[in-house]
Amino acid sequence: MIHNMHLAKVGGISESIPRKQEQEIANPTINFRDILGSQMEAPVQFSRHAALRLNDRNINLTGEQINRVADGIGKANEKGIRDSLVLVDDVALVVNIKSRTVITAINQVTENVFSNIDGAVIV
Repeated sequence: MIHNMHLAKVGGISESIPRKQEQEIANPTINFRDILGSQMEAPVQFSRHAALRLNDRNINLTGEQINRVADGIGKANEKGIRDSLVLVDDVALVVNIKSRTVITAINQVTENVFSNIDGAVIV
C-alpha cells in the first residue's frame, strides 16, 4: 500500500516522489506580485526629496518627458556615468544612474550650479 506517495514515470523508470516535493513543484515560491513588479518597474523613480521639489517648484513632467529622461539615463549608463545632470526642456534633474532615481529637480531658469555629478545629458 502506498501512503502519501505518488508514482511518477521519469524516462521510463518508475520512481516515487513524496507528496511534499510534488506540492513544491506544483506551487513555486515566486508569486504574481513579484512577477508583476519586475515587469512593471517604472522607467524612472523619484526620491521623496525630488517629489517634494517637483511639487514645491510647480514642475509637472509629462509622460513624454519622463520617457526622454529614461532614454537619457540609458545613454548616461552606457558612458559609465554614476550621477548625472539630465536636462529636459526647462527642467534640470540630478539622477543616480544605477538606481534610475531622480535625486532632485530644479527649474533650470532659477539655478545654475550643480554639484556631485560626473556627467550631463541633454534630452
